[in-house]
Amino acid sequence: MAEGQRRPVGDAMIGSPHAAASRFERAMKKWSSLTMLTYGMAALGVGLLPLSMATSSAWGAPSASDAPATGTTRPEDPQTHPVQQTESQQASSPATTRQEPTAPETPRTAQDWSERGRYVAAAADCAACHTAPQGTAYAGGYAFELPIGTLYASNITPDKTHGIGNWTEAQFIRAVREGIRPDGASLYPAMPYPSYARMTDDDLHALYVYFMQGVQPVAQPVQANAIPWPLSMRFPLTLWRWAFAPSPEAARRTTTRPFADAELARGAYLVEGPGHCGACHTQRGIAMQEEALTAQDGPRYLAGGKAVDGWTPPSLRGEPRTGLGTWSVADITTFLKTGRNARGSAFGNMDSAVHHGTQYLSDADLTAMARYLKTLPAATPRQTDWKRSGAATKALQSGGQLTSGQRVYLDNCAACHRSNGAGYPSTFPPLADNPVVMNPAADSIIHIILTGATLQGTQSAPSAFTMPGFSGRLTDTQIAAVATFIRHAWGNNAPAVTDVDVRHMRARLSPARTQVAPPSPLQPAEKRATLPSPLQPASSGGRGQNPEKTNQPPAEKAPQPASFPPNSSSDTAHSPYSGGSETE
Repeated sequence: MAEGQRRPVGDAMIGSPHAAASRFERAMKKWSSLTMLTYGMAALGVGLLPLSMATSSAWGAPSASDAPATGTTRPEDPQTHPVQQTESQQASSPATTRQEPTAPETPRTAQDWSERGRYVAAAADCAACHTAPQGTAYAGGYAFELPIGTLYASNITPDKTHGIGNWTEAQFIRAVREGIRPDGASLYPAMPYPSYARMTDDDLHALYVYFMQGVQPVAQPVQANAIPWPLSMRFPLTLWRWAFAPSPEAARRTTTRPFADAELARGAYLVEGPGHCGACHTQRGIAMQEEALTAQDGPRYLAGGKAVDGWTPPSLRGEPRTGLGTWSVADITTFLKTGRNARGSAFGNMDSAVHHGTQYLSDADLTAMARYLKTLPAATPRQTDWKRSGAATKALQSGGQLTSGQRVYLDNCAACHRSNGAGYPSTFPPLADNPVVMNPAADSIIHIILTGATLQGTQSAPSAFTMPGFSGRLTDTQIAAVATFIRHAWGNNAPAVTDVDVRHMRARLSPARTQVAPPSPLQPAEKRATLPSPLQPASSGGRGQNPEKTNQPPAEKAPQPASFPPNSSSDTAHSPYSGGSETE
């Protein structure tokens, strides 16, 4: 945006979601009953989207009302971001003062801006939904099967016919921040613009430069959304935006709050803004809006989401059993960098988020995110600590009379996850003291037993490991028995699973409704280096593509996995979701 240029914005959500809901209710009274019914159905449908990933297809022609931008930006106003501390942290820490986040050095050339934009694209996980399986980077076409129909991710390459090549910078920024495409229509909130509204002018300018100059145009049309009328009407989404999506100004106000240091401010910006972690890890209200958009909105933020496509996003707050209470800053940083640590492994599309995004962030940024997450107190503060029980291990090792769940575990799971549930970190994740295993909802455990998953290789951990699916080998009753055993054993003490739960999940995971995670965008050979740190001057470099090697489970206690070709058929059911993140 040019110096001093200000874009007009729509109504802003200011205050709590309850105030926004009241405002939404007043607006809805002005519409006919048919419109209200249509909006309710549309809101329900879009809320069931993989809300952290996809955008709508064919975003429309540029609007004449949007003035072309000059390509220059204002230096971003110093910002601070919120953090909530526990009483013990507040007592032990010095008085909290307003601190400005450490801003990346302003790029000096177009190439530097493009390199920074490539980094921002990784932080925002743009590739994960705009690249179809075996498709070209950012060319769209990724299909999302929804109750209301099929939504196809848009082509965001600079192609002038099928992509965004004709978009001005102002139009691009408005779409990203406000969910309004160039023709004035609203985007489906599968595009996480309520979070992207927090992104700085410099980051969005860099992102625009990258997509226009650093991404190859692809003349690939995207299939039209297969959503029947009246659910295909977009005008109800305008009401949704007014009620639940903050304007950039409102978003900046709510995230400008005191911090103890600039590193925490940077971590809050990345988690609440481009990282859009709350899109999955925060529960949604009746209109499928996020109940909290930042930590300032209260303990519902990042307290765990409802099931999306069979995966239940766990809490990222301080619960000792079902959250990150016992994880250290180093544990979280390692997990975001490699997709694995001594406590668990990424699966579902948390694996995709690491593979496409967080593995490319600097150690400084990953540490900032981890430190910020560790300041979030438990949403359920009375949760008891996990305490190890040896009864299950003793039963498995005794060779005596075993329950059905114990027999299934011993025959199918113990070789990798061991009789004590400790696994072989960070090759095969532990099941004991695992937040996902102990989650009150068992969706993720049932899902992964049925379909399996592949932990992709990363720059820092290039080996890939596949857990096979057992849907064709075990009955619903057997899966329920082994899932119940895992959730009860070693001190986990989580609720039991029934065969009805398994049967319902199996029906939901039909081949037509499961997705395979798309590949990472390929970079030219000369750019296959680590992404530049946003805290240092940008330099040439690109994403590396590491060979992925899949390993079969070891027969001995100390694993020496033998390599075999990756099994693509086991990498199924990875619909866009940021949920099951701590265990296979």
